[in-house]
Amino acid sequence: GHGRPPPPQNVTLLSKDFDMILTWTPGEGSPPDVTYTVRYESQERMDKWIKVRHCKNIHRTSCNLTCVLPNFFVKVRARVKAVSGQFQSPWVESQFKEYHLDVELAPPVLNVNVKKNLIHVNASFPLATCVESFSWMYDLNLWEAGSEDKKQYEGIFRKKTVTIDTTALRGNYCLSARSSFQSIDFKHSKFSQPVCVLLNHKG
Repeated sequence: GHGRPPPPQNVTLLSKDFDMILTWTPGEGSPPDVTYTVRYESQERMDKWIKVRHCKNIHRTSCNLTCVLPNFFVKVRARVKAVSGQFQSPWVESQFKEYHLDVELAPPVLNVNVKKNLIHVNASFPLATCVESFSWMYDLNLWEAGSEDKKQYEGIFRKKTVTIDTTALRGNYCLSARSSFQSIDFKHSKFSQPVCVLLNHKG
């Protein structure tokens, strides 16, 4: 008895770590050969479901839509169907999301370079190339290990290196950063895991 595969479940358009991803789970009792096909529509052109070339007949249960979105300032939604042999399930739709408003940020990764009396810090972001031009920023904190007193450097442009004069600092100092982004209000990621360095110690 080979019939229509069950439709995908928990279909969600998810913004995670700078990406917009459609995720789903297989319908209960899905056959082992099941594959999935995804389409999306934008509020600019309702009722026009657009094919996603890299998410046709795929085995995985997610599809990254970030760089196929036609406009980051318009709401989109996506849909997915299960295919098995010549049979297919009904489409199941996600809710609408807009990249610019709904983007979820990941903490940046810090590169810390200690020179004699200076620290150079820059942050790298796990960005898809199509969103690199957005005005991503980061905030940086510097503090002496064990202290609550943090020096804050705010609103640093993503590609900019921060240079900190460490002449007056001695001991173990830690740095941590978060991504930030201005949409209607400011969005922030969590702070990254601290990176700690020993400064001006007499070896």
